[in-house]
Amino acid sequence: MKTQIVVVGGGAGGLELVRKLGAKLGQESFDVILVERNRTHIWKPLLHEVAAGALDANMDEVGYGGHANRWGYRFFFGALEGIDREARQVIVAPILDENGAELIARHRIRYDYLVIAVGSVSNDFGTPGVAQHCLFLEDRQQADRFRLKLLNHCLRVSRALAADPTAQAYVDVAIVGGGATGVELAAELYNAAAALKHYGLEVFDERRLRVTLIEAGPRILPALPESLAKAARQELTTLGVRVLEGTAVTEVTQGAMRTAGGEEIRADMLVWAAGVRGPAMLQHMDGLEATRNNQLVVLPTLQTTRDPRIFAIGDCCFFKPEGGDKPIPPRAQAAHQMAATALANIIALIQNDPLKPFVYQDRGSLVSLSRFSTVGSLMGNLVGGRMAIEGRLARLVYLSLYNMHLLAIHGWLKGAALIALGHANQVVRPKLKLH
Repeated sequence: MKTQIVVVGGGAGGLELVRKLGAKLGQESFDVILVERNRTHIWKPLLHEVAAGALDANMDEVGYGGHANRWGYRFFFGALEGIDREARQVIVAPILDENGAELIARHRIRYDYLVIAVGSVSNDFGTPGVAQHCLFLEDRQQADRFRLKLLNHCLRVSRALAADPTAQAYVDVAIVGGGATGVELAAELYNAAAALKHYGLEVFDERRLRVTLIEAGPRILPALPESLAKAARQELTTLGVRVLEGTAVTEVTQGAMRTAGGEEIRADMLVWAAGVRGPAMLQHMDGLEATRNNQLVVLPTLQTTRDPRIFAIGDCCFFKPEGGDKPIPPRAQAAHQMAATALANIIALIQNDPLKPFVYQDRGSLVSLSRFSTVGSLMGNLVGGRMAIEGRLARLVYLSLYNMHLLAIHGWLKGAALIALGHANQVVRPKLKLH
């Protein structure tokens, strides 16, 4: 019987892991399986560009089926529902059609080694009305939904202005969360608004867009040095973004957010991009230890604390290094590094070799304000600690992060070809995706 290695979740860490496992172990005695609820992969840090129409996901996404065939693993379409640790089985939820009819019944997949890499979801912190009234940017479908709603509101305003040029018509967007996602989305919206006049909305421009960015903490971009956060705030303000720091949202209703200070912020589109937590199902994974934020607690080897055959990597795991005061942050670079450690330790388990501990190397943080600016910090021996960067250099490093992701999931040959193709597409493809 083959040794089965099952990876649940095809995000940045999971997809890289199955590619390398398939390439290394995809032979007669091993069976590498990816279980994923989506049919295609797109790098999560790009979702704000998909939402604003600056990126055509159809050209940048990766089909799991074709990728699996190329790299020697198997792809199973489905969502994780639970695990049976005694039987060593993953329980996959029933697959339903658009009308709710069952296409494929609940089924089970055997595993010898299991890696849970299901990522994270937005944390509403129990705020009333968030789930009912807010838009999220957690996957491709949500980004597409955001883009269509945005375009519809822009069309509404454009038609109103065509009928009456003096009309006080605007598209109002309120974004909760001053982290990278919220800041990048706010800037990208102004980039999209400025370009719409070239795509049939002649009387619409960025002056008809009003964005409010709401952050409960004392400042936006807490992961960056204060000087860079201040520079980003100034850039957003120059674009027209109303930045509210130290402002907590206490309730969301239809078309409005209420703050702790009593202000009601009305908007056509309400976006929640504040905080992350693990999916709720992880709280009940057959006895595995989980935090209150639904993250699986792991050992330094990235094995779960209660089952050495089960690993967890990426945003869905909780690991605090010995002597550290904070857990590993939910970043793409952490998922990438965890995938490498999980790969080495799975192979070590198979070969009865010693396992190695995960050591996180913080490479810094970068935030892109669309074409307007990029700010960030680099960390590491090459720069002697932390170095603040802005402008063209920061933009170049930011773009290189995605190129590194392409190389990780496609290998050097195809990855390099896709990077070259991406540069060509920047010239020939439309600036905005409007469908």
